[in-house]
Amino acid sequence: MNKKAALHNLGCKVNAYEMEAMRQLLVEAGYEIVPFAPGADVYVINTCTVTNIADRKSRQMLHKAKKMNPQAVVVAAGCYSQTSREAVEADPCVDIVLGNNRKGELVEALELYQAAGNPQGVYSRITEIGKEKDCEDLHVEETSEHTRASLKVQDGCNQFCSYCIIPYARGRIRSRVPEDVCREVKTLTENGCREIVLTGIHLSSYGKDHGSSLQELILRVHEIEGVKRIRLGSLEPGIITEEFAKTIGGLEKLCPHFHLSLQSGCDATLRRMNRRYTTEEYREKCHLLRETFDEPALTTDVIVGFPGETQEEFDQTAAFLEEIALYETHIFKYSRRKGTKAASMPNQVAESVKNERSAYLIELGEKNRRRFEEKHLGREAEVLFEEKISLQGKEYYTGYTKEYIKGALPADRDYTNQCRRGRLGEKIGDHLYLLENH
Repeated sequence: MNKKAALHNLGCKVNAYEMEAMRQLLVEAGYEIVPFAPGADVYVINTCTVTNIADRKSRQMLHKAKKMNPQAVVVAAGCYSQTSREAVEADPCVDIVLGNNRKGELVEALELYQAAGNPQGVYSRITEIGKEKDCEDLHVEETSEHTRASLKVQDGCNQFCSYCIIPYARGRIRSRVPEDVCREVKTLTENGCREIVLTGIHLSSYGKDHGSSLQELILRVHEIEGVKRIRLGSLEPGIITEEFAKTIGGLEKLCPHFHLSLQSGCDATLRRMNRRYTTEEYREKCHLLRETFDEPALTTDVIVGFPGETQEEFDQTAAFLEEIALYETHIFKYSRRKGTKAASMPNQVAESVKNERSAYLIELGEKNRRRFEEKHLGREAEVLFEEKISLQGKEYYTGYTKEYIKGALPADRDYTNQCRRGRLGEKIGDHLYLLENH
């Protein structure tokens, strides 16, 4: 009887890609993939460490796995395992620890551990991530979603923002060569994937380690016949130049959806964060994209309660966000990460203040999102349908436009993985609109 493996992913799109790669390795080794529920022989948790909450969730999932089956092998992989090695190795719920750049060794680690008769004590494989010079050799042939595939093309970060633990979890920048990326894209499209999301820990730095660039990679992926859409992961504002915008603006397959990392709308706070742009520069990048594309979706991340953030500085951030009116704003309360520069900064902000500021920006972001969606109502759009849902007693297929607005069609036939053009019309759910005249 095949052994059963259950997987659970925490964190970013890069983690999601690596989880799919580990799932594929397990399937190739003869494992049956089952839901993350009682009854599995192996539980793999791909951990995250971007915030203290992420650390806590990682620990909770490891403990949940062991509780569901005390006899199962529990694998802690990824960022939390990398940065908190001693704590993870000492956790009695953990049997195998795999750091970043070692996830491809999952099956081998399981075989060695099980050959030893599931010994007492943890089996650990963690490298000095800061010395790694190559991306881990992971590949995905198809994804569980089928319609969209997040494809890791880059790893690591050299920025060292004062609040961020990720360079210590992921190491320095490393990029996959374009030929390797394109081979994987072709395989994914041959297996039915219609949309490719190019992702990385610091995607804007793609190719700097081997003489290429993100712009060149986008052009090469765009030439692949089976690709219907290309979407980009998080970008640094600095990559948005006139040349970059002009080049990608002429690409039919590229989705006009850009996640430009902001973090603060106050220049003084940006300097303390060691972010390498000003609000004026960020404003110019948004303007350039809006000149190039017709009502593009611009989204961002913002941290509230960064050390030293006064009420005046927060008010500047709020005013800036209201002015630039982005589609979506993901709000995070500053999380103190041991080992980062910001952790030892004076004037740490009280949690109660962070909560108030977070709530205010979430409400503002919701208002901006509604305004953006209203601008697109009545306009022709293309929706790539992904799944069937039940809503108020009726069934619909739902998917996303290129701007990542959610559209729906009544489930009078199977629309899975199909593109349909029409006008965004009646609102039938929370940020969900009926595609009319399709």
